[in-house]
Amino acid sequence: MRFGPGEDRGCSVTSLPEPSLPKLFSLTGKTAVVTGAAGYLGRVFTEALLEAGARVVLMGRGAKLAAEAARLRDLHGNRAVDVEVVDFFDHDAYRRGLDSVADRHAAIDVLVNNAFEFSKETGFNDPSGRVDVITKDQWMRALESGVYWHALATQVLAERMAKQGSGSIINVSSMYAIVSPDPALYEGTEVFNPPSYGAAKAALLALTRYTAASYGRRGVRCNALLPGAFPNLGGGTHNAPRNDEFLRRLSDRTVVGRYGEPADLKGAIVFLASDASRYVTGQCLSVDGGWTVR
Repeated sequence: MRFGPGEDRGCSVTSLPEPSLPKLFSLTGKTAVVTGAAGYLGRVFTEALLEAGARVVLMGRGAKLAAEAARLRDLHGNRAVDVEVVDFFDHDAYRRGLDSVADRHAAIDVLVNNAFEFSKETGFNDPSGRVDVITKDQWMRALESGVYWHALATQVLAERMAKQGSGSIINVSSMYAIVSPDPALYEGTEVFNPPSYGAAKAALLALTRYTAASYGRRGVRCNALLPGAFPNLGGGTHNAPRNDEFLRRLSDRTVVGRYGEPADLKGAIVFLASDASRYVTGQCLSVDGGWTVR
């Protein structure tokens, strides 16, 4: 049966207020949790949420997280930045950390599921990650970090969001959830993107849709952000080589003629976190310079 405007759909319809555009994008008074907050893109997500007015809880491992928290506190003040150090592979400790964060904040309004294990253990930048030789352990570690970590955080925090009647969950996926890496792109470099990564990120899209369908009537939205080529030129396991030819290849694959810079993601993360996207759920937002359109 099809319904026209204003016809009974078997549910109540509530008119929402029409705030101004600045208010739609504002996160003032909101609390956001970002996993993998000290990572290459995690830092950008955290900065964007803080700049939009949110208080942000950084979750991650080790001294790198503490250093990032100190840097952000210098910029935004102690009250704006909270920290929870966790080992994501210790699932019981991770759950306790999530509960602790939720217990010490009046509400959790935004969850950014960003953490992932970029290492040889998941097949990154190592010949052992090739599709013909990658091990079961590497596969399982990629699926654990790329899917289960997010599922666990959602399991803990989505229920709390539902009880408060609102919340936004953002799963950070990848363009490689919907297209495959081109092996020719990486020829002659030390960069390698294993099959386990794309598989995990594709599974995350299914989790995104499932979460959206399960929690929509309870006020919780869930969407996926799909970054394209954002080469990390600053070092680390997931670094890109300072190789002009490789960077040219990345740029040529986009329709805008350049690879992504971290700041290109700021608008997207704030849009999905804020009421600007209040009627958007279960969707995939690609920020890839047009990489996936051809």
